[in-house]
Amino acid sequence: MEAAAGDGDNGCHADSEMHQLMEAIYLQYSYDFRDYSGASQKRRVGQALAHLACPTIPALQAGVLRDPGMFAQLLQYLTIPVSEMFRDPTFFLALRQQVIPRLHTYPSVKVWIAGCSTGEEAYSLAIVLKEEGLLERTQIYATDINPHSLDKARQGIFPLGSIKGHTANYQKSGGKQAFSDYYCAAYNAAILDKSLRENITFADHSLATDSVFSETQMVLCRNVLIYFNQKLQDRALGLFHESLSHRGLLGLGRKESIDFSDYATRFEAVIKPERIFRKL
Repeated sequence: MEAAAGDGDNGCHADSEMHQLMEAIYLQYSYDFRDYSGASQKRRVGQALAHLACPTIPALQAGVLRDPGMFAQLLQYLTIPVSEMFRDPTFFLALRQQVIPRLHTYPSVKVWIAGCSTGEEAYSLAIVLKEEGLLERTQIYATDINPHSLDKARQGIFPLGSIKGHTANYQKSGGKQAFSDYYCAAYNAAILDKSLRENITFADHSLATDSVFSETQMVLCRNVLIYFNQKLQDRALGLFHESLSHRGLLGLGRKESIDFSDYATRFEAVIKPERIFRKL
C-alpha cells in the first residue's frame, strides 16, 4: 500500500516542531533534551499533549514558555520518573556476590547512581551494602535532573501498595532479613528507615550538560541510556569513564550495551548477563 501524499512532509513537520520545542526548553530552562531518542520522546510528548489539553506541539511550546508550572508538569513526562526497588533482582544478587567483595578492598567507597529517579535504586543499594557490612564507609551520590523526583527520593516514602513487589524483588536479590525491617507503615505509605538515607546524597546533575563531580569506584546508570541517542550515550559513557577510578565498575540496564559506543574498548564485561563492566 502506498503512503498517502504528504505523509513524509507531515513527519518532517512533526520532527521540526519537536526540535523547536526542545531548543526552546533548553534556551528558557537550561534542560537539554535535544539528544534524547526521538521515538520515545515523541511518545512522551504525545502523552503530555493529551494530559495538558494542548492541541499541538506549538501550543505546548507556547504554554511551557509562558508558564513554568506547565513546564514542571511536562518535565514529569520527559524524564520518566518510574522505578522500583531491587529492579532486576539478579543484578543486585550479582552485586552482592561478585561486586561488593571487590569494593571491600577499598578503604572507602564512592558510588554514583546516575538517573536515580525517585530513589528506589539508591535505597536498594544501601540495603545491600548494609547487609554486606559496607554501607558505613560508602558514600552514594544519587543524581537526577527532575527536582520533583529528587524531593520524593529524599523523603524515602513510597506507596504501601508497592511494597509487595519490592519485597519479592528483595528476596530474589539475596536479601538476608525481612524486608519489613527496613520500613515502617503509616498512612498507607512505607517510610524507609532513616539510617539508609545517612550515606546517600541526592543531587541535581544532567548527563547532557554537566561534568564529572567526583572520583568513584562504581557507577550505576540503569535503564537511562536507552532514552538517549548515540551522541548523548557516548557523552554519558565518557563521564562515567572519567569518574571511575582505575578498574572501577559500571552497571547498565538489561537492554543497554557499550558495544557500539566510542567507549567499547575502554571497558570490559565482568558479569556480562547483568551488564556489569570494568574500566580498563
